Order: sequence, then structure tokens, then C-alpha cells
Amino acid sequence: SNAMALDFSFSGTFSSDDDVQTFNFTANGASTVTLQSYGYAGGTQADSNVVAAGGFDPILALFDNTGALIGSDDDDGGPGGSCGVQSDPVTGETFDTCLMVMLVAGDYTVAIMQYDNFATGPNLSDGFDMQGDPTFTSTFGCTNGQFCSFENNRTNAWAFDILDVDAAEVPAPGTLVLLSVSVAALAGKRRLR
Repeated sequence: SNAMALDFSFSGTFSSDDDVQTFNFTANGASTVTLQSYGYAGGTQADSNVVAAGGFDPILALFDNTGALIGSDDDDGGPGGSCGVQSDPVTGETFDTCLMVMLVAGDYTVAIMQYDNFATGPNLSDGFDMQGDPTFTSTFGCTNGQFCSFENNRTNAWAFDILDVDAAEVPAPGTLVLLSVSVAALAGKRRLR
């Protein structure tokens, strides 16, 4: 199939502060790709999903096919930032992320995690700073003991887009199993005819 610039939207929740969710995608050609989060201040994703404000302070990191860290972003910086992320209606902070990077054809991994669970080293295999500490944000002083942003209680929700990928498809976690089951079912139905 022909490659084109595509956008992909993902959302979900964490069960603990030290969770890390990864997504793999393939770029078929050179393009400037944008990774942007919406969970902290809310917004509308590329797939028209409206995200409520109130999620935790996210970090997005991008790794190449060898697991080497290409780049990461913690806070976009608001209207003057690269994407102009929204300000949270409660805190006034612009803690959503935006990472813009030129990619060549290849396989990539995006990781989403909570501030300040940064990638430990230059490789994905090095892990993350807060691994093994499921309540590390409780030190920020909120009352719910997890998903704290300084003294504010936040939710465990996250949402982000991968924008302008020169690719044919980016599978969400768990969809490959459903896809293979569907293809097998169709193949079985065809054989019956």
C-alpha cells in the first residue's frame, strides 16, 4: 500500500505512578513527526476524541529500532512552545508535552510515563528513573497519594497523538491479536464456501 502522512491517537490509564506504556510504529519515509499529549490540560485529539483536563503530568520519549533514545519532552512550555499546548484550567500550567523530530524510514518506540519518571539512560533497556516506586508522586504533597502534580490531585488518565507519520499503519497495543483472529475467521469462512 502507498504510504502517506497519518495521525494516530492513543489514550488510557495507569494503575501506579511508575507505569510506562510503549507503542511501536514504522515510518516508511522521511517526515517531521510530532508527539503531543493532551491528558494534563485536555484538548481534542487527531481522531476527534475530546480529552478532559485533569490527568497526570506526562513525559513522552522516542526511541529508535536499536532502543537508543532519540529525544523526550516533559513540558511544551505553553503558547510559545513548539505546539502551543493548552493551559490546565485548575493549575494554569502547560505540562502537556510536544516533541517534534525529523525521522527517516525505520521502526520506532514511543514511551509515555509520568513526571519525573524519565528514561534512565541512553537506551530503552536502561529503564526509567522511578521503576519500582508505585507512589513516587506522593512526595509532591497531594492527598490521594498517587498521580500528584505538586500539591494538586490528578487522575491516572493519559492521552497523546503521533502526528504526520509517513506510514501505512500504527497498531495500538492488543489490536494485533484481534486482527489476526479476524483474518483467520475470514479465511475459515472463505474456505467453507
